[in-house]
This record gives sequence, C-alpha cells and structure tokens, in this order.
Amino acid sequence: MFDNFIYYLKIIILGLPDTLSLGLFGILSAGVLAVIFSCLLSLNSVVLSKVIRTYIIIFTGSPLLVQLFLIYYGPSQFNDALSNVPNFYNFISSPWFCAYLALTLNSAAYTTQIFYGALKSVPKGQWQACEALGMNKWQTLKIVLPYALKRALSTYSNEVVFVVKGTALASMIPVMDVMGYSNQLNGDYYDFSIFIVAGLIYLLINGLLSTIMRIIEKKALSFEN
Repeated sequence: MFDNFIYYLKIIILGLPDTLSLGLFGILSAGVLAVIFSCLLSLNSVVLSKVIRTYIIIFTGSPLLVQLFLIYYGPSQFNDALSNVPNFYNFISSPWFCAYLALTLNSAAYTTQIFYGALKSVPKGQWQACEALGMNKWQTLKIVLPYALKRALSTYSNEVVFVVKGTALASMIPVMDVMGYSNQLNGDYYDFSIFIVAGLIYLLINGLLSTIMRIIEKKALSFEN
C-alpha cells in the first residue's frame, strides 16, 4: 500500500508545475483585471458599467467547466480564418493557455465583485475629503483603493483558493496537471487511492496559500491595531 502511494505520488507530482503555473498566473491576471474593472465601475460610466456588469453576469452565472470548453473548442470553429495568421491558432488553442484564460476571466468576475464591494464600503467621509481637496475621481481612487483592497483581503483569500482548486478542471481539455496525471493513472490501475494522493497535494497547496494570505492580511491591516 505504501509503495503504491509513493509510486502514485512520483507520477502525479509531475503535473505540479502546470497546476502551480495556472494557479499563480490566473490569480495575478485576474487580480489586475479586477482592480481595473472595479475602478471603471467606480467612475459611474453608464456604458462601461453595463459592459462590465454583463461580463460579470456571464462568467459568474455559468459553470467554469462550460467556459473552459467554449474557450478551448471555440477557436476550432474558425480554423480556416485563424490559420492564416502564423502560429496564432496554435497559441490560442493550446490547452494550457485556454485553461489559463478561462481561470483568469472567471476569477476576475468574482474578484471584481469583491474589490468593488470593498470600494463601496469605504466611508463616504474619505471620498468627500478627497473631493474637498480638489481631487478628481482618478486621484481619489489612488487614495482610497489601497485601503479598500486591504479590507478585501479576508474575502479575496477564499477566491485565491478557489482558483487553485479550479485548475483541477484543466485536465478536461486536457492539461497534464495534477489531475491530468491522476486521471491517466486511474485509467491504468483503477485505484481510488490515486485521487487520495491528488487530494492531499491540493490540500497542501491550499493550506500553504491560506497561511500566506493570512500573513499578508495581518501585515496589511496592522495599521488598525
């Protein structure tokens, strides 16, 4: 039993680079997009707000797996047109890139809600103080945004964990991540303990991430103590 565990671990861990890279780049890209979208929503532009809110409804209202399939299989419908651009089709249709794009767009929609909610929760007095100093909305955002993001860290840490767990769906298109190798092993041995090994790996990753996020949150909010 123990020998099997070690053997499965040696194989499954080969997918760790893809799992970590998808999680890391997905979290960073989604975070940047969410900050931009939250700022744009705060400007109260009717057109921009409708576009961003429509995007949020689409990506929070549909399953990540469906989004993954649409992004991966969608470009193949336009193969003739896209193939005229050298290497472009190969790039946008690569499993890793499609998984990264789906994770980024999905997480950015949820994270925008978190960050924008944090911005709206900033006391009106801070907005009014900046306005009284003659600051425009962009200048005001530079002042209140860091404070709002610090207040959002507690909720945002959950989204970080969800992104890493969401990488497990990448094996469906397929990406040879932790779940990709787990599925491959299961096809050869039909042993449920394979997924116990995979689950432990995800548990370790998310445990470390949660700890890191708590440390960041504690330091970011130290000014309140």
